[in-house]
Amino acid sequence: MQIYSFNNILKPVLWGGNQMTAFKGLPPCDEPIGESWEISGVPGRESVVAEGPDKGLTLTELVQRYGAQLVGEDVFRRFGTEFPLLIKFIDARRDLSVQVHPDDELAMKLHGCEGKTEMWYILRADEGAKIRAGFNRPMSPEEYDARVEDGSIIDVIAAHDSKPGAAFFIPAGQIHCIGAGNMLVEIQQSSDITYRVWDYARRDANGNLRQLHTQEAREALNYDVVESEVHYGPVEAMGVTPVVSCSKFDVCHIDVDGRLDLPLPAPHSFIALMCIEGETTVMVEGMDPVTLPMGHSALVPATVPSIQFTGTAQLLTAMVPVEGD
Repeated sequence: MQIYSFNNILKPVLWGGNQMTAFKGLPPCDEPIGESWEISGVPGRESVVAEGPDKGLTLTELVQRYGAQLVGEDVFRRFGTEFPLLIKFIDARRDLSVQVHPDDELAMKLHGCEGKTEMWYILRADEGAKIRAGFNRPMSPEEYDARVEDGSIIDVIAAHDSKPGAAFFIPAGQIHCIGAGNMLVEIQQSSDITYRVWDYARRDANGNLRQLHTQEAREALNYDVVESEVHYGPVEAMGVTPVVSCSKFDVCHIDVDGRLDLPLPAPHSFIALMCIEGETTVMVEGMDPVTLPMGHSALVPATVPSIQFTGTAQLLTAMVPVEGD
């Protein structure tokens, strides 16, 4: 096995911006790019290995080939060959739709798959940019119905000031919306199920109103007030700062200034790396080193006991908690 990098998967969308290609060091694109799917096992949008002996394999094929060696024994036991996380960069020039995601129980009942809990880490934010997440007061299904009907649902969603380095945890069932002027990392369960509640009466490229899923959302929503913003503490030893920890994923921020040796707990899952600033060389004993510039991501197998970083960079790491830890 190796440290895996993947081909780019860029997604043009009507709310997308013009920062993604520059952020990733790619040629400019005429279309508004809203998403870059960095590490994905979602059918139809699977990451493909970019180089090395396994070049051309999809992430699912990679898990099929290496199993627990790649993802970790606990992860392989629980998820089999389905990679459990989906990682994206998002550039929102315009407001995204107001939406909600089902929890595991509802998603399994309606769609036969896992639900979606996610988190956002803000990379760049225009002055006045907002993240909307959670109701700003207790709601009821009946009031939800009325506000969807008259278009006032946005008035009862809590608005948070967005700034680089802020993290927002969005559990399944929480209403949310990424506001215009935000560029961020999204780390989530590997699910593409989104219930769109409100979309400002926008029309797609063919002039059609975008589909809403208001009845599905009604069943999925948590109508209580749930605080979503996560303020993480000062940098801990070795330049590693925990950002979000939940049953679905653990996310940390890493600050590399020269050299950083990162020992890993045993047992652990795969480690996903996202370089969000600068450039670093990632080294693991017995594997070829990989240079990771800003805007690029890599996957480190679960068998690795430690990672060494050199250079000047900031990264996010994501892994799946081992059950029982």
